[in-house]
Amino acid sequence: MSARSTFLNLATRAGILFGALFLVSVLLAAIPGHRAPAAQSQGSQQSSGSQAQESQGMDHSSMPGMDMDDAKANEAHAVHDMTPGHMDAHSLHMHMTAMRPSNPEDTARAKEIAVQLRSGIEKYKDYHVALNEGYKIFLPNIPQAEYHFTNYKNGFMEAFSFDPSRPTSLLYKKTADGYELVGAMYTMPKRATEEQLNERVPLSVAMWHMHTNLCMPPWGQRGSADMTKFGLHGGITTEEACDAAGGHFHPVVFGWMVHVYPYEDSLDKIFAMHHHMD
Repeated sequence: MSARSTFLNLATRAGILFGALFLVSVLLAAIPGHRAPAAQSQGSQQSSGSQAQESQGMDHSSMPGMDMDDAKANEAHAVHDMTPGHMDAHSLHMHMTAMRPSNPEDTARAKEIAVQLRSGIEKYKDYHVALNEGYKIFLPNIPQAEYHFTNYKNGFMEAFSFDPSRPTSLLYKKTADGYELVGAMYTMPKRATEEQLNERVPLSVAMWHMHTNLCMPPWGQRGSADMTKFGLHGGITTEEACDAAGGHFHPVVFGWMVHVYPYEDSLDKIFAMHHHMD
């Protein structure tokens, strides 16, 4: 093998490794350049023109200020927050894009995304195929309304290009004998602008979201900490309040995320925040 081929091979492997580590610090997948949005409630975000980030399937144990137990606990909290009935539109720890006025171009583009996604994930109706092709179940032992099967390579690629048939995560609901495919999730880096999100999945059709304003308990106190203050369910939402409580503040926990349910029969259900339940 030539020196150039060896270098390219090593560079490719290093890039994939870097992408996996990057995803770990971004979400439930996650993953192009601007500031991370300031933490704010849904009410204030709409007045200023909000921005929006599962990860899903991420291990955030490498995040600064988090030990592995803290990271796993808050991954579980995030999953809980992302399930129907728990992700309040006014959540202190949820940041979403504001809906833009609808237009024919966006509608046509959204329909095409759904068509391509449906075609691309059809084979994963057999969840064994997803597992065999490298998708990993996010927190499989925690009961969830939707289970995220995440492909970290896809998530890495999402940082640089968008292919509607190649989502970061597949969304399944648990059945008596396995899993039923209901949708998928696209991701973007937390630094992506609203315009970059809109170029992927139009903001007139879907709401991108991310988890924000996380205050972790002081070191060694997670087991005894008042979790009405800390974590993704806690009331602390500012760095100042977190510092005063001795915690560790994270303005953004994951990256941008958007769910798509291509087997539904209308755009509002296809691009809903959660799978439509009859």
